[in-house]
This record gives sequence, structure tokens and C-alpha cells, in this order.
Amino acid sequence: MTSRSSRPRRPHILISNDDGIDAPGIAALAAEIKKIGAVTVVAPDRQQSAVGHAITMNYPLRVKKFFKSGRFFGYAVEGTPADAVKLAVRALLPRKPDLLISGINHGSNTAISVIYSGTVSAATEGTILGIPSIAVSLTTFGKADFSFSARFTRRLARLVMRNGLPKGTLLNVNIPPVRRREVRGVLITRQGKSTWDDTFDARRDPANKEYYWLTGALREAERGQDADQWAVTHRYISITPIQYDLTDYSMLKTMGGWGVEKLR
Repeated sequence: MTSRSSRPRRPHILISNDDGIDAPGIAALAAEIKKIGAVTVVAPDRQQSAVGHAITMNYPLRVKKFFKSGRFFGYAVEGTPADAVKLAVRALLPRKPDLLISGINHGSNTAISVIYSGTVSAATEGTILGIPSIAVSLTTFGKADFSFSARFTRRLARLVMRNGLPKGTLLNVNIPPVRRREVRGVLITRQGKSTWDDTFDARRDPANKEYYWLTGALREAERGQDADQWAVTHRYISITPIQYDLTDYSMLKTMGGWGVEKLR
């Protein structure tokens, strides 16, 4: 008979996001991931989309328990996604989790959006802290059913825990907003090239004071079939391995011939 102490330990999985702890995507994800491990949810207490990798330094970080349908769901942090992950690992959890999943984000995080994304930044912070990490997005801002995305993420999480990820690398996953039978497959992709066509709409508040509201659309700068944006547009699930090392290594060699060292 196998003793209780000799049983394999269930993996501990930290879940965060940038849509806020009360978002439907994180609820669907947590329910599904509980099937494969012990889950702790630590997430911003409100919407934090497009905050990038901001962290809070000059204000206190407050944490409160968050309940859903009368049951404890997780910890709500008055801060950014990176704050939530950093605080969870350094202060709230008894040990480093085996995996971090950020999401499921409501909206796309492909191409240049990766730079702005709080969802990706939560996973990046996990990677910085030495935790295999995944960022997951459902690529629609409309009414969404997160059930298939959550099931796919559970299967991918098992693969990541089995195979591991290289140091400094995380997975950025984007799932098209279609039914499972309409998904054409899964592609390993690169981050595509695009720009945001930003527009600032000038408006007036009730006191007749002017303010600006940012709007815009993502413009693809290329249509390579190995790019993340192309994949989800054509109903493929996109998985992109990305790194937080922003060094341009080819430029390192080029600058070696500039004579920069003579400028001092």
C-alpha cells in the first residue's frame, strides 16, 4: 500500500491576469486548471489592460481575499499584473509555484500588442522569477466563451510541466474565438510585425473640460504565415515562445565597428 507521504505531490499552479480577479476568463481558467494541480489565484483587483510591465514603488500594495459565490477564490491586489505575481511569489505563497498561467485574457495579444500587454507581463514576471510561465489570450473583445480556451490551456500546461521551458523563455498563446471544430490547428509562431494606428478623440467632460480618449486599430505590417497574427486570423491557435531579453545581438557586432569607445 502506498503511504500518503509517498504519494506524488500535486503541482502548485499560480494564476494571474490583467483583466482583474473578477473577470470571466480567469474564473474559467482556474476551474479547469484545478483538475491538474493545486491552484492559487493572485490577480489585480480591477482591470489593468495595457499597463505593460509596470510595478508599484511609491504606494502601498494592499491585498484582500476575494470571494466568488460565497467561496474563497483568491487574492485581489491593488496593483499591476507584475505586482500581483511578484507579491505572490515573494510574500503570499509558502513556496515557488511549479507553473504560472496568466489569463485567460479577453482580447488579442499578438504582434506589437505584446509590448503593452499586462497579461504577457504577468507571465514575464513569472519567468524572471524562475517559474515556467504561459500567457493565454482569447482573441476577441466581444462576448466570449472561455471553456475551450481553458481546456486547451490545461492540456498545454501539462506539456510544459512535463518538458519544461528554457531559462528566460515564456509561451504567449493566442486562441481564435471560434468553436473547437472550427479551429484549423495549432501553429508554433513568431511575434508578427504590426503597428497601432492610434487616434486620440478630443471630448468634453460634464464640466466642459477637454480630455482625450485613445482609440485605434492594429495594422499588420506583414502577412507571413509563421506570424502570430496571421495564425489567429486564419483560425489557428498561435503559440509563440518569447523572451524578455531585448538585446539586439546582431547590432552588438555592428556597433563594434563604430568606434564608440573613442567617444569618452
